[in-house]
Amino acid sequence: MPFNYNGLNAAANGIAAAGAYISAHTADPGSTGTSEVAGGSPAYARKQTTWGTAANGERVGSQVAIDVPAGTSVTYWGIWSAATSGTFLGGFPLGATETFGAQGVLNHTPTIDANAS
Repeated sequence: MPFNYNGLNAAANGIAAAGAYISAHTADPGSTGTSEVAGGSPAYARKQTTWGTAANGERVGSQVAIDVPAGTSVTYWGIWSAATSGTFLGGFPLGATETFGAQGVLNHTPTIDANAS
């Protein structure tokens, strides 16, 4: 491990300070945040999380409930600096694809893992 937990916690803290808005994506968002979900009623929107304290290189956020339109399969989640527009900080695969046959809610607890590379 090139960094100890002090260094990894500092990295996780930096990411948490830069972004607290969680997005849902229908495919790998790449480096720019593409394939973000859109539409629905209620309409899709990024949700703000509250990050917990860093420990062992991780920071866990509060669960977010993201509205997802019918006919959508969500495969990734992302971190942004703002509710709209903003800076995309990274995207991560969900543990399993979630498919919505009808309008629904993606309940997700985001985690920043500075141990992952």
